[in-house]
Amino acid sequence: MSTEKGAPAGTRSEALRALADAHAAAIWRYVVHLTGDRAGADDVVQETLLRAWRTPAILEQGPEGTRSWLFTVARHLVIDEHRSARKRHEFPTDELPERAERDRTDALFESILVEEALAGIGLEHRAVIVHAYYGGKSIAEVARELDIPEGTVKSRLHYGLRALRLALQEKG
Repeated sequence: MSTEKGAPAGTRSEALRALADAHAAAIWRYVVHLTGDRAGADDVVQETLLRAWRTPAILEQGPEGTRSWLFTVARHLVIDEHRSARKRHEFPTDELPERAERDRTDALFESILVEEALAGIGLEHRAVIVHAYYGGKSIAEVARELDIPEGTVKSRLHYGLRALRLALQEKG
């Protein structure tokens, strides 16, 4: 197997290993100096060496040219990360922020309106609506609890909901 430049893959891997041994620690210290982030420095060094591996001509240069190329790539990676949208929108913190809760004002306002509207309809209609909708009971269960026929429950639900709708429309 050969590379783009005709050098055997094993030779290229050995050159990259030698490059990492010779320069990785110095690049890591340089990146830590620039960023103050030790974990981030590991990522930058890894990406710098990956780019060197993808650029076979770098592995064939002399040691001084290679070293300056590696430091330039590392510096550009740090700059790119600093300019990235992810970096601008993330803020490190020692504590997790409190979980944001939805504003329940609208729900509270709606429940007050429904309560007032329910108070404005007849007691028999209100009892059926409360048992069926707020109690989560079936027609048969409501009929048993209120001791009325199922047909009457259906009728009271129909007319009660109609009255409730009108009362809510009046309230806006």
